[in-house]
Amino acid sequence: MTDTTNTPGADGGDALVTAFNAVGADYIFCSSGSEWAPVWESLARRHRDGLPCPQYLDLTHETVAVGMATGYGLIKRRPQGVLLHAAPGLLQGSMAVHGALLAGVPMVVSSSESTTYGDGPGQDPGGQWYRNLSIVGGPHQIAQPFTKWSNEAASVHTLPTMVTRAAELAWRAPAGPAYLNVPLEILLEEWDGREAKPIVAPGSTHSSPEEVDPVAQLIREASNPVIVTETAGREAGGFEALVAFAEAWNIPVVEPDSAVCGNFPRTHPLHAGSDIGPWMDEADLILLVNCRAPFYPPSRRPSKATVVVIDEVPQRPHVVYQVLFADKYLEGNVANTLRQLAKRAKDLDEASVAVRRAAQEQRHADEQTAIAAAEAKAAQAEGVDPVLVAATLRKLLDGQDGIVVDETITHSRVVKRHVQTADPDSYFYVQGGLGQGIAVALGVKLAARERPVVLTIGDGAFTYNPVIQSYDASNAYELPLLIVVFNNRVYKSMNLNHRRFYPEGAAADTGEWLGTDLHRLPRLAAFAEPFGMHTETVDAPEALAPALERALKAVAEGTTAVVDVLVIR
Repeated sequence: MTDTTNTPGADGGDALVTAFNAVGADYIFCSSGSEWAPVWESLARRHRDGLPCPQYLDLTHETVAVGMATGYGLIKRRPQGVLLHAAPGLLQGSMAVHGALLAGVPMVVSSSESTTYGDGPGQDPGGQWYRNLSIVGGPHQIAQPFTKWSNEAASVHTLPTMVTRAAELAWRAPAGPAYLNVPLEILLEEWDGREAKPIVAPGSTHSSPEEVDPVAQLIREASNPVIVTETAGREAGGFEALVAFAEAWNIPVVEPDSAVCGNFPRTHPLHAGSDIGPWMDEADLILLVNCRAPFYPPSRRPSKATVVVIDEVPQRPHVVYQVLFADKYLEGNVANTLRQLAKRAKDLDEASVAVRRAAQEQRHADEQTAIAAAEAKAAQAEGVDPVLVAATLRKLLDGQDGIVVDETITHSRVVKRHVQTADPDSYFYVQGGLGQGIAVALGVKLAARERPVVLTIGDGAFTYNPVIQSYDASNAYELPLLIVVFNNRVYKSMNLNHRRFYPEGAAADTGEWLGTDLHRLPRLAAFAEPFGMHTETVDAPEALAPALERALKAVAEGTTAVVDVLVIR
C-alpha cells in the first residue's frame, strides 16, 4: 500500500470505494442494504468534490444487481463491484452469483454482518443484526460453494488490498465471482487513507512449441478431425482465433447444446451443427476447445478418436463431475494456442483435406436445406410456430450488429439454429437457474449501448424473473431491450420429463399433468405497461413480423419493448 493524505471523516466506506476505483470497476451494482450508508456517504462526497469513483447503480433486487454485473462482464471481461445486503441479500442473489461462476464472469461481490451487535464502542449497528440478519460462520462461509473465493475483511487497514486480491483472483482463469464479507463495524471505522495499488490485467500463459508441435502433427495425420467447443468465444480474441484455426486446417466445428455463447459463425461452411453424435464413431481426432462437458452421458466415450483438450483450465474446479477422456492437453491461453496451431497448418495431405472439405460442404448444404424446409413449414402453420419467431428475428436483425441473450429451455435449440448469429459477442445463453435473463440482458446493453440487445425467453422463465425490478432498472438507466417471449402456456420441459419417466402412468391415464400449466397467467406483456414500455401480444403468423418491426423501432428510439408471442408448441 502507499500512504496518502487522509480525508477528514474518511472511514471504511471510503476505503471500499477507493478500492473499487483501484481495481478499475466501471460500476458498482448495488441492491441496497442498511450496511452501505458509509459507501453512499463516500460516493456523495466524491460526487460533490469531483473526485473519481465508479458509477453507482441503485437496483431494487439482488438478482438484478448480480445479473447486470454478469451481462456487463460478458462483454467487458473485467471485474465489477456488486453490493448485496447481509446474508439474506447474498442468499437472494446466490443463484445469479452461481450463474456468473458457470459463465466465467469476474466480479467482486460484497455483503456484510455485524461483529459487535451493539455491545461494542462506536456507533450502534442496529438491533436487526442481532435479531434477524446474522448467520453462524458469517456470510463468507455460505458464499464459499458458489464463488471462486470467499473471505472476510477483518480490518479497515487491509480492506483495500483485500478488494484488490479478490478482484485479481476473480479475473484470473478460470474467471468467476469472488466474495468479500465487510462487517459494518469495519465500514464505520476510521481509515488512515492508505489506498490499494491499481491492478492490471492478468498475464497470460502459453503452451510451448514442444507441446504444440506434436498436436499439429496429430492434426496433419488425421483424416476425419472435428473441433468441439462450448466457450471459446468467451475469451478475448477466442472467436476470431477459432475461425482462423478451423479454416487453416479445414476442420468442422461442432457447438453442442451445452455451448454458452457464440464461438463460431453459425453461417460458416465449417459449422457442423450442435450434434456430436455422428462424430463419436467416425472421428479419428477430437479437439475439445474450451469444452467443459463434451460427452453425455459422461461415460459415452468416442470409439476410436484421440482426444486433445485445448483449454487454459481444463479441469474446472467448480464442476462436480467432469469427464474429458483426454489423451493430450494444451494448456494456457486458448486464443494464443489456436493461433500457434493455425501457423503450423503446412504440408497437409491435400487429397485427404479435399475429401473432408467436400463431406463438410455437403453436411452444411444439407443443414441449410433442412433449416429452409423447417422455416417454410413453420410459415404455413395455422398458429405461430417457434421456428417462425426465430427466423423472423434473424431477418430483422440482419446487418444490425445485434446481440441475442437467450433464456429459453424448450426453444433454445430453435433459437440457436434459426437466429444463426455469426459475430463475436453476439449470442449468450444464461447460465445457472432460470430467472436472470432480463437482468443479464440489461447488463449486456449497459456494456454495448450502441447495439440492439434481444432477450429470447420462455413464459416459464419469464415468470421466474424479478420483472418489476428489471423494468425499473431499464427505465432508470436508459437501457432499452427487445424482450421476445416464446409463450406456449406450459412448463414444457417439466411436462416432457413427466411423460418420459412415466409414459403409461396415472397422469397419462387421467390427463392430470401437475406442475406445468401456465394458462392461468395474465398477458405477460401487460406488466410493462405501467413503465410506459412498448407492448405487443401476437397470436397470428401474419402479425408477427409487423409486431417485431414496431418493437425494434421502439427500442431504437429508446424504449424497452415486450412482445409476447403465443406459440403453438
